[in-house]
Amino acid sequence: MKKFHIVGRKNHGKTSLVLDLIREFQDREVPLDIVKEILQDTCLAPTASNGQPCRFIIIQNRKYLKKLSDESKKNFLADIAANNQSPLTKYEEYLRDENFSVFYNAPCAVFFIGPKNLPSAEVDTALTVAYFMFSATSRGLGTCWIGLGANIRSRQILDEMGITEEDEIIAPIIVGYPISIPEPSERHAPDIVKVI
Repeated sequence: MKKFHIVGRKNHGKTSLVLDLIREFQDREVPLDIVKEILQDTCLAPTASNGQPCRFIIIQNRKYLKKLSDESKKNFLADIAANNQSPLTKYEEYLRDENFSVFYNAPCAVFFIGPKNLPSAEVDTALTVAYFMFSATSRGLGTCWIGLGANIRSRQILDEMGITEEDEIIAPIIVGYPISIPEPSERHAPDIVKVI
């Protein structure tokens, strides 16, 4: 199995680990073979009891990504209408914009799915996503976890995607070749509560 190398960035003479969240992509497809290589690296992530619960759905069809975006936007807008105190109200303007895609017009999205009834599923997925992002970055690709892309409720769409009643979408990750790499955002020092 091929190992990936974490990309470091020089910042004021120090090398640091950087994962840039990319939301602007070149109009260039990501070859399926490369996505599969990244997913092979992803499976190296540690998980509770080595359960490896994550499964993956690769979406490279941009029309289908638009369909998923529209479904997710519709559901979030319904949630906002039901609760005008929802923290999602800050996204309402974007969600109402027909031209806005929650997937930022990325050429590819990988949906990380897992069992609804597994207590460790979200933590296992978060670790697995980190490996995915590092592997993609080492290949010159950009990624971003799109929480707004997970609100797919239509049973028909879920069936089309291969998501059973026992599973749920945990993390939609967009991936593509970035137009540019932004400057890293400011990070605070570790907040160590106590050393005993």
